[in-house]
Amino acid sequence: MIQLDELATMSCKSTKVAPSVDFDHSCSDSVEYLTLNFGPFETVHRWRRLPPCDEFVGARRSKHTVVAYRDAIYVFGGDNGKNMLNDLLRFDVKDCSWCRAFTTGTPPAPRYHHSAVVYGSSMFVFGGYTGDIYSNSNLKNKNDLFEYKFATGQWTEWKVEGSLPVARSAHGATVYNDKLWIFAGYDGNARLNDMWTISLQDREHACWEEIDQSGEIPPSCCNFPVAVCRDKMFVFSGQSGAKITNNLFQFEFKGHMWTRIPTEHLLRGSPPPPQRRYGHTMVAFDRHLYVFGGAADNTLPNELHCYDVDSQTWEVIHPSLDSEQLFDCFISSFLSSKDEIPPSLSDQMPSGRLFHAAAVIQDAMYIFGGTVDNNVRSGEMYRFQFSCYPKCTLHEDYGKLWENRQFCDVQFILGESEERVLGHIAIVTARCQWLRKKILQARDRQRQKSDEAAAGGSRDIQAGHRSLGTQPLLEVSIREAEAQPFEVLMQFLYTDKIQYPRRGHVQDVLLIMDVYKLALSFKLSRLEQLCVQYIEASVDLQNVLSVCENANKLQLDKLKEHCLNFVVKESHFNQVIMTKEFEHLSTPLIVEIVRRKQQPPPRLYSDQPVDIGTSLVQDMKAYLEGGGLEFCDIILLLDGHPRPAHKAILAARSSYFEAMFRSFMPEDGQVNISIGEMVPSKQAFESMLRYIYYGDVNMPPEDSLYLFAAPYYYGFSNNRLQAYCKQNLEMNVTVENVLQILEAADKTQALDMKKHCLHIIVHQFIKVSKLPNLRSLSQLLLLDIIESLATHISDKQCAEMGSDI
Repeated sequence: MIQLDELATMSCKSTKVAPSVDFDHSCSDSVEYLTLNFGPFETVHRWRRLPPCDEFVGARRSKHTVVAYRDAIYVFGGDNGKNMLNDLLRFDVKDCSWCRAFTTGTPPAPRYHHSAVVYGSSMFVFGGYTGDIYSNSNLKNKNDLFEYKFATGQWTEWKVEGSLPVARSAHGATVYNDKLWIFAGYDGNARLNDMWTISLQDREHACWEEIDQSGEIPPSCCNFPVAVCRDKMFVFSGQSGAKITNNLFQFEFKGHMWTRIPTEHLLRGSPPPPQRRYGHTMVAFDRHLYVFGGAADNTLPNELHCYDVDSQTWEVIHPSLDSEQLFDCFISSFLSSKDEIPPSLSDQMPSGRLFHAAAVIQDAMYIFGGTVDNNVRSGEMYRFQFSCYPKCTLHEDYGKLWENRQFCDVQFILGESEERVLGHIAIVTARCQWLRKKILQARDRQRQKSDEAAAGGSRDIQAGHRSLGTQPLLEVSIREAEAQPFEVLMQFLYTDKIQYPRRGHVQDVLLIMDVYKLALSFKLSRLEQLCVQYIEASVDLQNVLSVCENANKLQLDKLKEHCLNFVVKESHFNQVIMTKEFEHLSTPLIVEIVRRKQQPPPRLYSDQPVDIGTSLVQDMKAYLEGGGLEFCDIILLLDGHPRPAHKAILAARSSYFEAMFRSFMPEDGQVNISIGEMVPSKQAFESMLRYIYYGDVNMPPEDSLYLFAAPYYYGFSNNRLQAYCKQNLEMNVTVENVLQILEAADKTQALDMKKHCLHIIVHQFIKVSKLPNLRSLSQLLLLDIIESLATHISDKQCAEMGSDI
């Protein structure tokens, strides 16, 4: 239960995200009694401005490094606008206090654009730019390596024999597998893209080793960040000569292989990658990479971009200011009976900046310093609270349903060869209107045959098939589709994705072209866009003529136009026409290429918005809200009230339903709904269906109490729903909804939440007494409120309350 003194004294040293809940299907007590462990809770996705570094402790700076060790942030080096620095500052994240770190020995010379990493109980500083920037003398890059021991404060330089990396600054550095890895940077004359590593385990035998890199190696670059996530190192953006890109590369430590992560799968309308930039930071937390700040096309943006390593998608994180304001109001309501407007929280966000530094401690990111507007150095410290919710598994769950082909109820007969592909009516009819019509036509024919068979004397046999659940698969004939591209299309329907073609593999690109042809025929706008983007991104000098010829054959004018424009580019034309493939090209295409080269057509610009189609989430939402009613094949009974649903969708998202439909399918096709011994409210049940069908986690707080144990009971893929329920309850209990939550807490036996609600009711009884819901409470709950009032309200408060009433 939240105590009043806890709320009143909440500060940065007592904030913490709700701990993750272990997902244990064997836990049966969770349904009987819920212990939510309420306490001080930091709003996720929230910026908080922490005390800045005072000038007497250390100068404002940029181009420095920041590392995290235990509960402290260590800042080393950088420049204050006039001089390079080599002091070491310490920020205690619990006490929110600054000090100079204790040091002995000889520290590295003053420098900036160096790197710093933590290994074991030491910090390692490599390279950077040194000298006197004020007098512009003795300026040079370094390749020295220093160790700082946190326990003793001792600085020592590692003297390494043998080959050394070229001296550099503005490089990337990280630790993996007991080794320090150095990548790229600037040597004073040119930008680099080499990689070196050194073991940090044994100082006596340590030696530098240059790594033989392979794959799509990033171009030479500097002023970029690196981060390690899922055993891979990621590099985003940076300066590559005069060119600045927004490419994201990943490096596999085991095979020393680089891969450029494509963005072609990002549809128009989807969040794009961050702008090209340099001087930014990137940190890893859980499965995400977080990019902040930097200089982007002469601006200093302060949006926080997040990249999901699993789904390969970008998004902009919007700070959670509203919930924090509500929480401030909630605190104020305990301290005063007057309505108070919380102060503006906009100053809690850092302004745009570059050459700052960032580090992660537990579940928060800390950003310090940097260069802000007008080339001013900053001494500010900011904290960003991450979200550590389990990921949404909607696409993966439906993808597994497609891969396993369990509970299939439709069979597509494809092309002249009549190859057969199984599927699920619920998914297909939710995603594709063209196939929906085909399925409805086939179902009408099947019913007609069934009725004719019944009239012919086989009524009992048909009835027997239906009662045993062995009704034959619905057969749908599609002559215009071949099996391989149709299976790719089906995979898209289930997952919203198609597999990215292997670079340079003509057959893969031609397959996606066949898929594109089907997408046009089936009117799947989203798939059309995906195919076009994938194919255009895969066209290169080796395959452009094959792709162009196939586009001409399939009458895919848009792709053909792209190929022709690619061929006639000044840098491509001579290489393409000298290939053997060009000699075997059809005469009409050769003529088109020559004419296109001689007289390019005028560029046509269209103001028409591009139809990007609907997503899996949008389609399943519409399906649940009535679009799939005629395809329902199971009845869910909530307290005797029927709710039609779809077996395949329930089985895909819940191991409880999957096991039931596989082994214990009720003969009458009806399933009673409960969560353990508790029957949820109708409103909470609808919230659970929204989560099952399309992953929605938005619901009133009272629904969260009913559904808190649902992930255990129904066997969802993870406890994402429970994590959101917990946050919803902790952050959104207000005077307006406290009575509804009290009722839900009483029904679900969530005793700590019930006490929490009674605490609010007691301290805000004047407001609560005016709520119409008070009169509809049960007699027992009204007695609980009276008992709480008698226990906690003093005689003086009672007299004041009586005069107000």
